[in-house]
Amino acid sequence: MKPFLSLAFFFCWLASAIAQGQPAVIGKVIDRQSGQALPYASVALSRSADSTLLSGVLTDEKGGFRFEKLEAGAYYLEVQYIGYRRARVSLPALAGATTELPPVAMQPDGRVLNAVEVTGNREVMENRIDRQVYRAGQFLGSQGGTAVDVLKNTPSVTVNSEGDITLRGSTGFLVLVNGKPVQTDPSIILNQIPANTIENVEIITSPSARFDPDGKSGIINITTKTADKNSQSLIVNMQAGLPSVHTYHNLKNPRRFGGDAAWGMKAGKWEVNLSGNYLRNDLTGRRVGDVNTMIEDVFTSFPSDGERSFKRYNYTARASVSFAADPSNVISAGFYKGYRFQSRRADLVYNNTKTDLETGQNVGRITYFNSNIAQKTADVMSGNLDYLHRFANKSELTLSGLTESAELDGLTTNVNLSEPGRTRALQNTRNPSGNPLNAYRLQADYVVPIGKGKLETGYQYRNQAQKGTFQYLDQNLETGEFVLVPQFSSRTRLINHIHSMYGQYSGKSGKLEYSGGLRYEYATRRFTAEGTGTRNLDLSNFFPSAQLQYQFAKGWRGKAGYTRRVQRTTNNELNPFPEREHSETLESGDPDILPEFIGQAEAGVVREFAKGSAFLTFYNQRIKNVVNRVNSVYNDTIVNRIYTNAGLATSWGVEVGGNANLTKWWQLYAGANLYRYAIEGGLFRNTVVVNTSSVVYSLNANTTFKIAPALQVQWAISYLSKRVTAQGEDSRFVNPSLSVKRTFLKGKLAATLQWQNMDLGIVGANRQRITTWGKDFYTTTNYIQETDIFLINLSYNLNQLTRKAKLPSSEFGEREF
Repeated sequence: MKPFLSLAFFFCWLASAIAQGQPAVIGKVIDRQSGQALPYASVALSRSADSTLLSGVLTDEKGGFRFEKLEAGAYYLEVQYIGYRRARVSLPALAGATTELPPVAMQPDGRVLNAVEVTGNREVMENRIDRQVYRAGQFLGSQGGTAVDVLKNTPSVTVNSEGDITLRGSTGFLVLVNGKPVQTDPSIILNQIPANTIENVEIITSPSARFDPDGKSGIINITTKTADKNSQSLIVNMQAGLPSVHTYHNLKNPRRFGGDAAWGMKAGKWEVNLSGNYLRNDLTGRRVGDVNTMIEDVFTSFPSDGERSFKRYNYTARASVSFAADPSNVISAGFYKGYRFQSRRADLVYNNTKTDLETGQNVGRITYFNSNIAQKTADVMSGNLDYLHRFANKSELTLSGLTESAELDGLTTNVNLSEPGRTRALQNTRNPSGNPLNAYRLQADYVVPIGKGKLETGYQYRNQAQKGTFQYLDQNLETGEFVLVPQFSSRTRLINHIHSMYGQYSGKSGKLEYSGGLRYEYATRRFTAEGTGTRNLDLSNFFPSAQLQYQFAKGWRGKAGYTRRVQRTTNNELNPFPEREHSETLESGDPDILPEFIGQAEAGVVREFAKGSAFLTFYNQRIKNVVNRVNSVYNDTIVNRIYTNAGLATSWGVEVGGNANLTKWWQLYAGANLYRYAIEGGLFRNTVVVNTSSVVYSLNANTTFKIAPALQVQWAISYLSKRVTAQGEDSRFVNPSLSVKRTFLKGKLAATLQWQNMDLGIVGANRQRITTWGKDFYTTTNYIQETDIFLINLSYNLNQLTRKAKLPSSEFGEREF
């Protein structure tokens, strides 16, 4: 406990030691009738004594403005906005504190004669000091899908043929939903959130100390849509898939349909948001593979070919409510329920051949049919309760509680039948598993304005418990009874306790924006596997962070940041008992595996111009104790996949992205990531040396053509190059798509036709080969998944608001013309 007491004393001393700065004024500009914020309004500050203009600013996207470093005295503001009457506000005499003004309510100018509708395109992305923000609605191909379909468009994120999501080449990242962390596997949550309810996707590659340090490559924050003040909003979407172009002779035809709805209300002291969805999204395909093993001069080859398809559906429900008893006290609560089902079918024909390498003679041959069905379900439920209190000195205290539970169940059936005929069973096994997760966190955060910025401090306690039951059942082919196989069955228990404290100071001085902080964590991990005892791991670590942004010229900003992070191990990665994944594959973990610790630094530049923006970022990542899934030979026809620490991994990379409105009817967006990835270390207690590297690059881009005011076409492409792993390489992966959107009823109704996984037999879309090798094995598998998928999406917005700017015109000039 000594580190906690020392750190608590330090933060308390820091909060009291920093002196108050010069007077400052903050405020907000709104529309008097609707109460909506007015972004980019002009605010001028003048001295009352002689009307000298001292400074002028534009309001931000939320209508906010701030003047700092003022002298004590009397001032007044003049606010201007196109289509509104000029407003003048006298300020109270300033002393030595920050003055927060009541909202400046602008009155629409009734003298204007007509209204002009603003039809310009919104920016696809926005660059901030620690993140890139992407507007989900700008990606037409993701509509009707999930958060994963939105993420495919961002330059930092790639999604391969297996659905593995990586951020800057790493699979470890933390997911936030409206700023609330999620402990369940990120891919589960991201596959449950409907894309139509997402407002923005924030890629936070340099998180500050107030965020959890989890996730080796950063944080993905999903923000959902809400209603505007004093309004209601109802959005309904429906989606249906056309018949498949390619079925690959699968057992069943895929089904694709879904719908979602979101309702929001913000009035008076209350804000309520409700949403729900159902999505069925099956996928056909096939798998072609080959595995070779070598045991005591006997070479075994067992190539396979057959169906590999997916049956997938999910549904979610979300509710949030906020009540502002008064401006100083706000209570909010949220609830989330999500269910996801996936059944992966692999019906393969194996041709096994054994050869004695000394004599060259065939010593065994068998052909059999293997049906392997892996079912997974994830039933996730979470809730949060928050209380915010604002003090008279403009400081804020937030108390938060969050609970989460997830029922993660699985069943893998593996049946081998004789060929031809498939009437005689050779083997029949089942692997039922249950892996429930229960977690909760308690958190207190305090923010106080000090000097030119604000100091944030807080304490957090996290508790996570996961109990696993894994069974291996083998059928007695004579009696039909399934018998438990003890050496492949286990019960596990994983408990994580995490205490953390942080302090962070951030502010802005002239053209410089800065943030720096330190987080301390004391974490304990207790893992128990039946029959193997308990492994304890206690960790005490500091996690520093720093971010800088400087505007060195008009439209030019420089950025830099550093953060230290941790990737914690999961129950599956720790479980030492093998699970049957395929006929030729077992998968297991390592109970002594260590967490990964990551240092990540980046520096870059942002360029904003009249018709778009662009950014360039260089980054370096060092991962200590990097975890890889590697292979070893279990027997002549089975390879064992093992999660283990593989040493040190480093990445040096550059990320570039930008968007431009080339003309009124043509918009271009593109993002690319290029990095060199290297691993140095050893496997299986350093009996196998690892020293490999490669250059990896990815590209996500789209171009949008506005054919008519109500018709637009968007073509998009996602490309990922081949890349090395600890024992092999993964091939390149490419996925083009085309979307056509037509609006009706003044924009309230929209119909979108999507052509996903465009192939036409010439580009090899939506397929990937994964290859591994060692001194006594070689595996290669080509995953060929469905291409040329056509979907129709209908969206209806009941009360879509059209932003109109009332512009003055010439009465006499128009008449004379």
